[in-house]
Amino acid sequence: MNVDRLRFLFSRALRTSLATPLLLVGCGREPVVVEPPPAKPEPIDVSQHSDVECVNGAPAISDLTIEPPPDSVQLRAIYLRTPPFGLPALHVRTSVGEACATATDPQDCQARLDTLEIQQGFPQTCVFPEGCADDFLAMTRGDEVAAFANAEAVRALLGRIDTPQEAALLAFASGYSLCGWTGDRHGKVRALPDGTFSVIGTQGYACGEGTRLTQHLLGITATGEITEQQRTVLEEGSPLCSIGRRPVGLQDARAGGCEDARGRYFADSARLEAASIHAFLRLREELALHGASPELQDAALASAAEEVRHTGVTARLALRFGATPLPPAVTDLPLRPLDEVLLDNAVEGCVRETYGALVAHHQALHAKDPEIREAMARIAEDETRHAGLSWDIDAWATPHLSAEQRASLQEARRQAISVLRAEVAVPLDAELVADAGLPSPEVAAALLDSLEQELWA
Repeated sequence: MNVDRLRFLFSRALRTSLATPLLLVGCGREPVVVEPPPAKPEPIDVSQHSDVECVNGAPAISDLTIEPPPDSVQLRAIYLRTPPFGLPALHVRTSVGEACATATDPQDCQARLDTLEIQQGFPQTCVFPEGCADDFLAMTRGDEVAAFANAEAVRALLGRIDTPQEAALLAFASGYSLCGWTGDRHGKVRALPDGTFSVIGTQGYACGEGTRLTQHLLGITATGEITEQQRTVLEEGSPLCSIGRRPVGLQDARAGGCEDARGRYFADSARLEAASIHAFLRLREELALHGASPELQDAALASAAEEVRHTGVTARLALRFGATPLPPAVTDLPLRPLDEVLLDNAVEGCVRETYGALVAHHQALHAKDPEIREAMARIAEDETRHAGLSWDIDAWATPHLSAEQRASLQEARRQAISVLRAEVAVPLDAELVADAGLPSPEVAAALLDSLEQELWA
């Protein structure tokens, strides 16, 4: 993407945000007592399991044994509230069969299918309800048209659980996330010798004080009974959720103690800026592996060098306010296939890094502290180029993707925007808004609205 276009969009977003109050009193300056973290439970062993087959962010439905056989089954997503800007109220995630194929009046059957209504879909963790769609199954069989919007209904439709994909679908309908992650966090399934199934999925999210992402090992019998056999915490929520490109393999850590809020913020920023060095160096290697142009590879390498400078700047600010940054811990992982690289780029680059660049421009305009204002002015310009690189990578790869792959990237961006909205809704310390120039929740929502209408639609 032309960086000048991003600058123009950012300028419009910032002008729009001026209509929103800039200051919000946060949680004050009372010291916080930090309790030692509890011992982590044993990790769940996924080595004997296979990945759940997913289509458009949900389990595939191509291996279902339903009696009597239906004409068609669809897994649908519907926005029961007003859908986010530019999105249809209803879309079909995946489908099998031909709708209304054996109906006596196919037109009437299709009309009833098109107007199926539900009050609530499968249970889910949704950090921003207005941006979250409800999932349900829709089926046609002869003249029958029906919706299945909870686990009990799905269990009755499937009858005996005969295949791993049926077990995965039942777990999904019961509120466990199985798709959208990569590696060990992706949903797993295993057929056991006794005719039962083992499914591994996640629940929750890690953003905000007291939140957590958990992984669950489920046992599912042939009759559809689900028991939770093991649970472990994958990630604890941070009160200062990071905005920007994070490398795969980044381990959780944050500044603790009773430091000044500005010190905690810049200490976390310095750790994440240092982690971004790893992200861009890895990105450069992966671009080379998958045949990207030398220009894209060089831009990734230049971005890594700029993140070195950002690390130094934010570390000095953290020390000024009495906090010592922690170095990032990044697990060394193998280079990823192109689809995983693009999924990461869609979330970390086209959404989080793009918004992070806009926030840096906001700080450069509104920070009352002159040193912070000057630092953010330099960082904002670099981060705008980094965001532009993310969109350039997206433009390079997207024309070569299938319609299904493009839909998966779009769905990943939608989910990332919803998570980002939840993150920026957390109230901030007043000093972060005033001295550091961070947007208040109201201003942040206005900035996101502008990007969603102008860029992400």
